[in-house]
Amino acid sequence: MTIQRMDNVGIVVDDLDAAVAFFTELGMELDGKGQIEGRWADRTVGLDGVRSDIAMMRTPDGHSKLELAKYHTPAASGAEPKNPPPNTLGLHRVMFAVDDIDDTVARLRAHGAELLGEVAQYESVFRLCYLRGPAGIIVALAEQIG
Repeated sequence: MTIQRMDNVGIVVDDLDAAVAFFTELGMELDGKGQIEGRWADRTVGLDGVRSDIAMMRTPDGHSKLELAKYHTPAASGAEPKNPPPNTLGLHRVMFAVDDIDDTVARLRAHGAELLGEVAQYESVFRLCYLRGPAGIIVALAEQIG
């Protein structure tokens, strides 16, 4: 048996509204919000007393989704170090293709994003950058130029 598709990527955040605003500015669309709690949630994630709010964001083409989650109970624990470098083991980054990388970076800076390095060019094919977004996650941007 093979998988049917990748459904979504989950990101735990401390400020759900700010994360929704950040990814909306990036161009994603809010697909819905909801509260998650109950025995089924506890059993699914392996925690007791789960109560969280989620926001499902989707890309304009409808093929990719991010599930943003704010845990109320049990409280989310912080990763160490707080802003791990790009070579940390585990989930590394989320990358998005954009039309105009300079405009996108400028708009996301208004939502607290910071470049990790700079916008760089890979041959005559892409302009790329990594920036730090909500909850310290790394968001990569790619603008095709060739």
